[in-house]
Amino acid sequence: MCGRVALFSPPSRVARLTHALESLDTASWRPSWNLPPQRPLFVLRNVDDQRHLYLHQWGLVPGWSKNSSSGARLANARAETVAEKPSFRHAFVERPCVLPVDGYYEWRVDPHGAKLPHYFTRRDGDLLLLAGLFERWRDPRSGEELVTCCVITTAPSEDVVAVHDRMPLILDPDDLDAWLLGDASIRQTLLRTAPPGTVQHHEVSRRVNSVRFDDPDLIQPESTASLF
Repeated sequence: MCGRVALFSPPSRVARLTHALESLDTASWRPSWNLPPQRPLFVLRNVDDQRHLYLHQWGLVPGWSKNSSSGARLANARAETVAEKPSFRHAFVERPCVLPVDGYYEWRVDPHGAKLPHYFTRRDGDLLLLAGLFERWRDPRSGEELVTCCVITTAPSEDVVAVHDRMPLILDPDDLDAWLLGDASIRQTLLRTAPPGTVQHHEVSRRVNSVRFDDPDLIQPESTASLF
């Protein structure tokens, strides 16, 4: 799964690196080194043959939902079933997106049962481009529209398997147009694990276990021994 990310690159940098236009809602962005579901993430979408950068709430709420509570449990969609599950299948056909992040966290459980957080980034230093989906949901009482998104996950690569049994589906920059503009059959071909050597990771402070902490020190390497 993917349940916590770092997103501290400003929208101007993300837009420049992804060749996208910023939307007005990115003005409300604030940097985060410990961003959980139910918070806004940058989302790349194709509109009128141009990539646009938006902020959407992380945690998918299907348009048919009676309320928005499903967003708390639909932060991820499994690549193996994303085209079939009722919560995701229509978005997979019609509403692909890409979620650019600086990095993400995953937890390794040691022999004593302790959960040790690791921070993952691209080995080449570029942004991680996570394959995702977005949805529009309208509150039946207020009529207000909520736009949400999710991250697609897949089997781990050699870079990740020692820490966790899942990883985000990381797109190569050259595959962005295929994901955003292609049909569902083309997206199916991209539901694959990133090649070995794509990501790197290091252990970080257990402070990241709590979303109360959110500062640049969270992504710094830290050995288990230094925590006590």
